Amino acid sequence: MDSIKVAASGLSAQTARMRVIAENMANADSAGTTPDEDPYRRKIPTFHAMLNDDLNAYEVRVGRLSYDMSDFTSRYEPGHPAADENGYVKYPNVNTLIETMDMREAQRTYEANLNVVSVSRQMLGRTLDILRG
Repeated sequence: MDSIKVAASGLSAQTARMRVIAENMANADSAGTTPDEDPYRRKIPTFHAMLNDDLNAYEVRVGRLSYDMSDFTSRYEPGHPAADENGYVKYPNVNTLIETMDMREAQRTYEANLNVVSVSRQMLGRTLDILRG
């Protein structure tokens, strides 16, 4: 049961990570409405290991969201309401290729934790069958 609890903490962490990635991707092309307004800034989830004394094992927990402080991208769109005096519009610092790769990694990690839960349940079932027999 302990392995299931540890894997469940990983499932929860990867679910939170996928939510943040989805938010980043959804806002990848959102610009401000005025030249002074900054667009959406990419969010980065953080994780930390927390010792569970009952399990005598570490579980993963979602920490604070941090912000990617890299520069925004600019596009020349003189007719846009958020264009500056030179006709450039600031767009989010979200690279959809990076977000796609992060999403794939999060999905694979989620699947790995799900496999741990599945195998642990099978082992528990087999143990109960042996004890009954």
